[in-house]
Amino acid sequence: VDVSRETIDRLEALVDTLVRWQKAINLVGRTTIENVWSRHVLDSAQITPLIPTEAQSLADLGSGGGFPGLVVAALRPDLDMTLIEVDARKAAFLGEAGRRMGLKKPPKVVIGRIEEAPPAKADVVTARALAPLGQLLAWADRHRAGTAICLFHKGKGWQAELTEAMKDWDITCQPLTSKTDRDAVILRIGSYTPAGLRDRQPEGRRR
Repeated sequence: VDVSRETIDRLEALVDTLVRWQKAINLVGRTTIENVWSRHVLDSAQITPLIPTEAQSLADLGSGGGFPGLVVAALRPDLDMTLIEVDARKAAFLGEAGRRMGLKKPPKVVIGRIEEAPPAKADVVTARALAPLGQLLAWADRHRAGTAICLFHKGKGWQAELTEAMKDWDITCQPLTSKTDRDAVILRIGSYTPAGLRDRQPEGRRR
């Protein structure tokens, strides 16, 4: 990935902090730490080109070890970043990593359940290895602005998840093959509403 030396420094600070904290708390899978750059950093970084240039804010749900939230923060330091994490120890890591990365806009770390955290009203909502798609859409609905997009990392079972989610949601979705796993995708989701909502609207309001 062609990035500036300053960006590399920010990413190295994130990885160094992750490796130190991983000894005390489980931030990523123990078998993946040796391949952290390809398995986690690059996997997270690939969503950055999908973020609209005009976007001003991003909410990362279940940020955990900082993927993809802190990686995107390193690549797009102009974004107002909200990291939502229920585990207080992981939230402490996110705060420490954000400080060590020297970001001009330090991420806002929110400790709490996604469905109870104050609405982030973000232009972009992200999540990686967190929950089934239907649940992600319900959580993201609380934290997205009216024209927001969602970028969700999904593994090889993504088609079944999408089929199941479409029972409850009318979704505009574009699956993009992952650059790090040919069986995985990034789901780029635009507008979505509860299934059947259009059918329940008064006739005069339909367009």
